[in-house]
Amino acid sequence: MGEVKSAIAVIPARGGSVGLKNKNIHPVAGRPLLAWTILQAKASSLVESVFVSTDDPAIADVAESYGAEVVHRPAEISGDRASSESAILHLLDVLALEGRQDPASIVFLQATSPLRRPGDIDRALQQFEGDGADSLISVTKADDMTLWEKKTGGEWNSVNFDWRNRGMRQERPEQYIENGSIYIFHPSVLRSTGNRIGGKLTAFQMEFWQTWEIDTLAEVELIEFFMKSKNLTTPDIGL
Repeated sequence: MGEVKSAIAVIPARGGSVGLKNKNIHPVAGRPLLAWTILQAKASSLVESVFVSTDDPAIADVAESYGAEVVHRPAEISGDRASSESAILHLLDVLALEGRQDPASIVFLQATSPLRRPGDIDRALQQFEGDGADSLISVTKADDMTLWEKKTGGEWNSVNFDWRNRGMRQERPEQYIENGSIYIFHPSVLRSTGNRIGGKLTAFQMEFWQTWEIDTLAEVELIEFFMKSKNLTTPDIGL
C-alpha cells in the first residue's frame, strides 16, 4: 500500500430532498442520517478534515454539532439538478479564498450510504495510493443479477446477458455495482473534467449488503437493520 498524502472528506448534503423529506437529517438508528457519515469520516486515521457542503441551516447545525466544518452552498448549485461535483468545486474555491491549498486527494462520501465498516475509508485511501490511481469508486459484486431495460417504445431488452443464450451463471463475466459509498479522486481530476471519475480508475470492493442506501422511508428500516445486525452502532467504530 502506498503512503497516503493529505486527504479531506467532503459530504454534500443539500436540503429539499424529494423522496424522503429532510432525508439528510432524518433519524436513523438514534442519530441524524448525516451524523453517521461525519463520524465515520472523523474516525478515519487518514482524513485530515471533514467538510459538509449544504444550503440548509438545519443541516449545517447538525454538521457542526457532530464536528464537521460547514461550507454554505449558494442557491444556484443547490437545486434538484445540481451535481455533487459542482458543490465540491465550490468548496475547493472557498478553501482557496481562505488561503488553504488543495489537498492531495478528496474523499467524497454520500450521507445516504452510511453502511461503512470500521476501516473502510482508510482501506479505500490506502488502495487508492497503492494502485497509483487518479480516482476510485466503491463497488459491490452483482452476483447472479440479470438486468433488463425498458426501451422508449415499450420493448424489453436484456442488458448484462443474452436472453436468447443465457449460458451458465458461472461463465458470465464478473460485474459490479457502483454503490455510492466512497469516492476518492485528485482535485486536478475534478477541476479538469468536472467529473469525480477520471484518469486511472480503481475500485474498492465492499460487501453486497453495503449496496443499500436511503431514498425512502422503507429504506431507513432496512439500513437500521444492517447497522444493528452488523454491529455498526457500537463504539467500536469510534462513534
